[in-house]
Amino acid sequence: MHMEKPTHNRQTRRTMRIDGPQQDVTFKIIGAAMTVHNALGPGLKELTYHKAMSLELEKAELSFEEEKAVEIYVDGSSVGLLYLDHLVEATVVVEEKAFSHLLTEEEVAQVITYLAATRFPVGLLLNFGRQRLEYRRILPPRSLGEWQKRIRRYVWTPAGR
Repeated sequence: MHMEKPTHNRQTRRTMRIDGPQQDVTFKIIGAAMTVHNALGPGLKELTYHKAMSLELEKAELSFEEEKAVEIYVDGSSVGLLYLDHLVEATVVVEEKAFSHLLTEEEVAQVITYLAATRFPVGLLLNFGRQRLEYRRILPPRSLGEWQKRIRRYVWTPAGR
């Protein structure tokens, strides 16, 4: 798993930017998420944060698609659809949560799997459910071989398939 955690030093956080794919875009998305969290606080439904993120992404003049459906194929056969909460600038997968608990490895694994399946270069995992916004910038796995074993957990498949 290849993941970068945010720094916990307030002074450093204001000035430090991590190099990586789409760093300017991810910086703007995190800023939008902070604006949303500061305005709404914790304790609301995920859908509320999702809608507020759309408004803030528009204000930041970032192009995005909401609930982006991505058809997933394994061995040439469609296994279902992934729904990305937001796909920003056609390159950054944004997954939003509203959990009162800290993000777990399972949520991180979900974004890693999305990145492996879609081949997008970077993902952001946002958790609005705590007193402070929790966010993780996630890069795709170095090896793409294992994602097919995990993907079925996250895809939507119509009944009867």
